[in-house]
Amino acid sequence: MAKKQLRTPRSQVRSALRRLWLRSRERAVALRRDQYACQDCKAKQSRAKGRVIKVEVDHLEGIEWSKILDYIYRHLLVSPKKLETVCAPCHKDRTEARKRIG
Repeated sequence: MAKKQLRTPRSQVRSALRRLWLRSRERAVALRRDQYACQDCKAKQSRAKGRVIKVEVDHLEGIEWSKILDYIYRHLLVSPKKLETVCAPCHKDRTEARKRIG
């Protein structure tokens, strides 16, 4: 019987990236710069009961999720056959050697 290869689901990776984005310094700076106000209609973020307004930070150039996820699977979440356990000092040495080579 062939062993089924387990992969981290794309939805889980996308969710983790979204959490990173929501806590990013870049997003926080944009919110402060724009004073938590919509740049189109000028509505300000509010949590007041009955007047809840949420603002979001938009990527002006868009986000190509499929390309980002494909890159992550191609270079980070690779098959265990392409992974090897090493101690921290050896990992550092390997990384430095790869930098010198290419």
